[in-house]
Amino acid sequence: METTIQSIIANLNDVLTNENFVGIGSTRKAFKYKQFVIKKYVHEIGYLQTKNEAAIYEILLTRDLAAHVAPILYVDKHLMIQPFYEQLPLCNNSSYDLDLQEEKRLTVDLKEVLSIINQELDGFDFRDGGNYGLDDKGNLILIDYGMTKTLYENKWVPLAEAGILPQIAFERCQSCGIEKEIRTYGKEDLDRRCVACGKE
Repeated sequence: METTIQSIIANLNDVLTNENFVGIGSTRKAFKYKQFVIKKYVHEIGYLQTKNEAAIYEILLTRDLAAHVAPILYVDKHLMIQPFYEQLPLCNNSSYDLDLQEEKRLTVDLKEVLSIINQELDGFDFRDGGNYGLDDKGNLILIDYGMTKTLYENKWVPLAEAGILPQIAFERCQSCGIEKEIRTYGKEDLDRRCVACGKE
């Protein structure tokens, strides 16, 4: 039986499970179900990012460039749904900075998309490999593109500095001992466990 957006929404308790968990950022938690990724907001900023993505996607549609970013299939105040794209392999269990000048999987059209989002739409954070997936030809596709400079500076930074939103550090997990991304909540947070070891 074909999975539809409606069936996912109707069965969220069976979809948003630990088994389907694929990643977490500071504002959204991602689950893979069949050919979809469901991003559940863990903070209001996650919803604002999603609204930005929806607006950016519509603009790219009008310029015939939307094929180079993950489409927005469904949005509400709690989650969003997109097609799932294979994530880039992690380096040492961590996402990494891409060299956009040397990156061979970056197409000419995606370079144009990045330029539009950056110069016209207040875009931000395009070097992070965690913001990209791979399409069926092995080329990069932008899967996370809603954090703008304004949203980052006015909302995200103050909350991160206050210890409300997590910052990502690359350290050895004190539980499993693997060097990977650790979420830290302000300078006073001494819990250096990774998400896999139970830290939210």
